[in-house]
Amino acid sequence: MSTPSVTELSLLKCLWKEQPLSAREIHERVVDELGWSYSSTRKTLDRMLEKQMVAQQSVHGVNVYTAALEKVATLAAFAHDFGKRVMEMDAPLPVNMFTGSKLVDQQELAALDQLLQDWPAGKD
Repeated sequence: MSTPSVTELSLLKCLWKEQPLSAREIHERVVDELGWSYSSTRKTLDRMLEKQMVAQQSVHGVNVYTAALEKVATLAAFAHDFGKRVMEMDAPLPVNMFTGSKLVDQQELAALDQLLQDWPAGKD
């Protein structure tokens, strides 16, 4: 799995909440967070398409995007990286630190916990 950058993650989070979306719709949802131009959103989506992080299709003549990366697995990879690289922890992060997240529901939280607990030692 290709690991998204922080800005790519912002676009993915937007798509995980609602998809498919056009580039303009994505831009409108992330502009306050990222503070960049529409052309930057388009360029980022193009890079993400090349990396197979998003998929694109035409609906009524408008290109729309969907997330190609699975949400829980992507979040688990970020959490694992944060725990290991930033916090220098060998054990998985406790899943309760994600409680209250607006991004994951209870079922996804359970799946995230399982992924974090089962993370292979060599999968860094």
